Amino acid sequence: MTDNPKIAPTTPPVIDETAIEIIGEAPPPACPESGILGRIVDKTGPFFALCFLVSMGVLITEIFMRHVFNRPTLWAHETTIFLCAIGFVFGGLYCAAHNKHIRVVILYDIVGPHTRRGLDIAISLICALSSAFFAWAAWQMVGRAVFFRDGGIHLETTGSAFNAPYPGVLKIFMLVVLVILTVQFIVLAINYARAPRPSDPAADNPSAS
Repeated sequence: MTDNPKIAPTTPPVIDETAIEIIGEAPPPACPESGILGRIVDKTGPFFALCFLVSMGVLITEIFMRHVFNRPTLWAHETTIFLCAIGFVFGGLYCAAHNKHIRVVILYDIVGPHTRRGLDIAISLICALSSAFFAWAAWQMVGRAVFFRDGGIHLETTGSAFNAPYPGVLKIFMLVVLVILTVQFIVLAINYARAPRPSDPAADNPSAS
């Protein structure tokens, strides 16, 4: 005679409702301090995000043409690099409009609201200055990639068998994005400076000290 083994009770899986809510929500909007320019950048973001989707389709097409028909394309590799570069360059502007750019927050997280407001203004101004320098450097690249010495216009090409004008277009796009990025950081700095002065909880509640 054998006894049926007791089956240990199983714990039902824990469902993270917060994660479900986050997945179901729409992407967060641009930060209020970015102004109208930030909202425009936010609205155009999905268009440039499609560059990565299109590049994936181009790669699938190349794999299909190469391994099924034995007819590799000349344009797939360069087009994929170009589309991804466009998306990454615009991504910097998109992150700035959302105030999600990379920053070291060791000091930022431990200071009070008044100091943090000053840091927001200083960070935005420094980023605007650096973006302006990068825009000037991009203009130098555009001058060499677009204009001949005699004043003629010819976009720089890849120099391959496909010889697409991707480098020239990408450098022009980078210049435009850097100029807009400079303006965006200036808008952020102005709006941070114009914002109401935050109240210090320690000052409002003396008993907390």
